[in-house]
Parts: sequence; C-alpha cells; structure tokens
Amino acid sequence: MDTIDKMEKSPRSSTSDNLQQLSLKEHYEILRELGRGTYGKVVLAKCRETDTKVSLKILPKCSTKLRDFQREFHFSYFLSPHSNIVDTYNVAFETRTSYVFAQEYAPLGDLFDAIPPQIGMDEGASKCIIKQVASALDFMHSKQLVHRDIKPENVLLFNQDFSKVKLMDFGMTRKDGTVIRKTNGSIPYTPPEICEAVRNESIKVSSSGDVWAFGVLLFCMLTGNFPWENADIGDMYFNEFVLWQRRKTTKIPSQWRRFTPRLLRFFRKILDIKPERRCSVKEIFKYVSDEWLVPTRTGPSSEDEGECSSDTDHMEELSHLLQDHGIETKVDKRLRERRISEWLLAL
Repeated sequence: MDTIDKMEKSPRSSTSDNLQQLSLKEHYEILRELGRGTYGKVVLAKCRETDTKVSLKILPKCSTKLRDFQREFHFSYFLSPHSNIVDTYNVAFETRTSYVFAQEYAPLGDLFDAIPPQIGMDEGASKCIIKQVASALDFMHSKQLVHRDIKPENVLLFNQDFSKVKLMDFGMTRKDGTVIRKTNGSIPYTPPEICEAVRNESIKVSSSGDVWAFGVLLFCMLTGNFPWENADIGDMYFNEFVLWQRRKTTKIPSQWRRFTPRLLRFFRKILDIKPERRCSVKEIFKYVSDEWLVPTRTGPSSEDEGECSSDTDHMEELSHLLQDHGIETKVDKRLRERRISEWLLAL
C-alpha cells in the first residue's frame, strides 16, 4: 500500500469522518472573497488566534460529499511540501453548512490576470513561470497523481518578477489509471481524447492529459489567446493544427508563426494527437535556453514580406524535419534548399 492509500484509509484527526465542528466567524475574520466556482468559494481570512492571513476553501455540504472533501484535502496536504505547490495547512473542519480547509494566501492572485489579452507575456517571464509549473507537475506525476485542471487560474503568483509561482486546486486530482465518467464539457485545455468522449462515458485518468494542458497553457502565456476553442476536428483552428502536426502540410498555422522552429518542435512533441506519444512536461527544460519567439519586424511591411517570412519559417521547420530523419542540412544554402525540394517531391 503506498503513502496516498494509507492517507486515504487512515486520515489525520483533523479530517476524520467526524470533523471538528467550528464556527467560522468565531475563529476567523473574513476579509474578502478571492474566488468562486461551482465547487464553492475561496476567501481571504485572518485567524483570530494567530493573527495570520490564510485562504479558506469553503465547500458547501449540499453539493460536496465528505469523501470528495477529504480526498482534495489529503492530496493538497500530501503535495504541499513541493516549493511550487501551494502550501496546505493541517487545518480542516466543518461548519453547520460547509467543509473548510486552510491554505497559504497568494498576494498577487493568479496567472490569468497577468497575461495580456491578444498580446501574451514576454519570453523571459513565460520561461520563468513554465519551468516552475513543469517542476510541480513532474512531482505530481512521479507520485502517480494527475491534476486534471491545468490552466492559468490555477497558478498562483507570489511576487512581481514571477520567480515564485505555485500550482493550486486539487479538487479534480485523481490517481493515474483511475476510471471515471466524463461529466463536464470541454474547454480549450481539454485533450482531444477527452473531447471525443461523450457525457457519462468511462475514461481513464492519465498524466498525458496534464501534458496536453501544459502545452496549451504555454501557448496562452506567449500569445494571450487560446489556440482553439475545442481540440475537436470540427474546430477550424484545431483542424489546421492537426494537418500541420501530422505533416499533411508544411504550412505553419497562422497562430503559430510567431514561434521559432525550435519551440515548434517542442509543441509537436507535447501536443501530439496520440496521448501515448506525448513527451513528459520536464521535456521543456531542454528548450529553455533556446529562443522561443521570432523577433518582431520593424518598419513598413507588405503582403509579400509576410509570405517571405512564412516561407523562411517553413524552410527552417523542414530543416529540422530532415535532421530528425538523419539528413544533414548544415551545408551550402542553395544545396540545402535543393535537397529539401527533392525530399518534398519524393513524398
């Protein structure tokens, strides 16, 4: 029996089947609401006994099973020693109407509000954040746990330079391999294998789902946009990506042309349509020393210039593709272009 199994079957006294019942207002001063969702809400509170500020996650009993509350608290507490996972205190109790547990307070809120819409974050900030998220996810996956809800709203910020960010919200976390039913709809971070499932269909929890969401998160950070609404073939933007991903076309999708060939190679690995072929999140560390964004052109531009830039991107992408097939491309430019053309004609 592993550690998590022991924790689930032998809960700490604070989360026994008979939780200690307390008056929330008697022990905490509620300062303001931090967030609200279908699960319940999170409030900023000050402990009257210690005078410290904490975040209290409050889950209504009318819509939350005790077992689900205990699972989320156990996973949160078990994972919190990692430096990039929000710290969960050994404080869990119930009120007359709710289940409650306490976590550390993030003064700068979450990542969603820090991403400029339609613009995205600069490359340095994105690298700083994504490395920390990768570290947290890799730790979870090493414990056979899958987060299942990777998105900017679940990454907390603790300072202005993004040198300290933490993953939060383990309400959907399950052990790898657990069979569950699909109950909610798809969002842009949902992998295609889950998008294809119909409501109430049985699906198996896998870390590959987190890997996909991690790739979409990086895209959103760098662009300020979603790459698609749903990872479904009926979505025009997703279909365009799939054609490029499967090498049915050399034309890089318009939304992806701002990325260097090196980063596009990473996206190909982490956003592989087949879940079993996706790389792990720690693969990102092989790319952090590379340039990720194509420098923005200055001065007047024309449609011809745009096409020329696009063609250059395609040539670079093909160059990497040839290298993947063991063909040396570091030769005379004209000879290299001729080799690429010959290779294309042979397809």
